[in-house]
Amino acid sequence: MTVSIPSPLRSYTGHRCDVEADGATIGEVLSALDRRYPGLRFRIITEQDTIRRHIRIFINDTQAQHLAVPLRPGDQIHITCALSGG
Repeated sequence: MTVSIPSPLRSYTGHRCDVEADGATIGEVLSALDRRYPGLRFRIITEQDTIRRHIRIFINDTQAQHLAVPLRPGDQIHITCALSGG
């Protein structure tokens, strides 16, 4: 399935905005991406296996609240991150 990567995390994916990964859940997809792009998962997921507060993951048009959300072939995954500054 296709995973859209936000600009702040594209340095991990060779500056690709869309990457492909397989998995039955969000957690499996992120683990597959981390094998290909080391360090990416840590920027999205905490040490307690929860989605970081400033990250949002959408499957098609629905926000995922946890890593166990099941996926279907053809799902589009969009990762977004909040920006802050002053």
